[in-house]
Amino acid sequence: MPTERGSSEDFCAVMGKLQSKLKHSTYKYRHDGIIEERIQTKTFQEYSPAHVDSVFVIASLNSELCVSGGKDKTVVAYNWKTGNVVKKFKGHEREITKLACVPKSSQFFSASRDRMVMMWDLHGSSQPKQQLAGHDMVVTGLAVSPDSSQLCTGSRDNTLLLWDVGTGQCVEKACVSRNLVTHLCWVPREPYVLQTSEDKTIRLWDIRRLQVAHMFPPKQHIQTYCEVSVDGHKCISCSNGFGGEGCEATLWDLRQTRNRICEYKGHFQTVASCVFLPKTLPLMPMIATSSHDSKVKIWNQDTGACLSTFSLDGSGPLTSLAVGDADSLLCASFNRGIHLLRVDYSQGLELQQVAAF
Repeated sequence: MPTERGSSEDFCAVMGKLQSKLKHSTYKYRHDGIIEERIQTKTFQEYSPAHVDSVFVIASLNSELCVSGGKDKTVVAYNWKTGNVVKKFKGHEREITKLACVPKSSQFFSASRDRMVMMWDLHGSSQPKQQLAGHDMVVTGLAVSPDSSQLCTGSRDNTLLLWDVGTGQCVEKACVSRNLVTHLCWVPREPYVLQTSEDKTIRLWDIRRLQVAHMFPPKQHIQTYCEVSVDGHKCISCSNGFGGEGCEATLWDLRQTRNRICEYKGHFQTVASCVFLPKTLPLMPMIATSSHDSKVKIWNQDTGACLSTFSLDGSGPLTSLAVGDADSLLCASFNRGIHLLRVDYSQGLELQQVAAF
């Protein structure tokens, strides 16, 4: 049973689940930009944990299923709508660092500190379909091409490798000095991969020759993560930091100008993940960020204004974010597994936790 989180909690068994009432810190930002309202969140369901240790990465496989991995060296496929574990995949010898799902498929890739990349199929056996070995250090980036024919991997060994998914063969290799890869993301409908690095830069790679096509102006802090919009026109990168120094997300134009568009400042520790929220309602475009300060924030993409903050007190560093569906976010944490958050539009805009597993 979960430990006390700085407030009274009530637990009761509900069809094999735990129902938990907790006082998480939620902030709703008013239009004057000054006053905040502290709101107690509603009851949420607490399912059996998907992992037995810290969760480092989560990705959406489809509108009901997610895959996650972490310190327990296991990849778990989970139905986040029902709270059921669908399948567990074991094969890595060290903790899972990255996951990448094959578009419109039941297949996905995992990367690990064991320097291996493995391909899995939800409907296949629990053994990997492919095992790709080519990096000399921990694999820290995975990106699958939109047509699923190619995989790009990156590592702290300063290299990017391009793989033929069908044959499992490495077809290109590129090395850039001091380019310690932190994340990779394929640009939709384009032969380009976006990459963040510990050298504080964001690179755009032309996959046709595996060469750097563009370098964005360097930031002041390590870039930890990147995400590309569905239309391929914009991207976000995240910065590490502490005490509010750094700790921001940045929106960039991926088209001709490739300029910085906006910054999102308000976290107090490293921003580990960022996502574009689906445009399902006639509201302003929005992004979400998660941070080592245990907070998830939603921002107005155009103005940089923070619209809502949800603090997962006691969860430790929030390590990864994924979009579940039109109004749901999946958030991985270091101390308390995976959190299912819902964007509630009934009273303006507010984040609520609805489940944990």
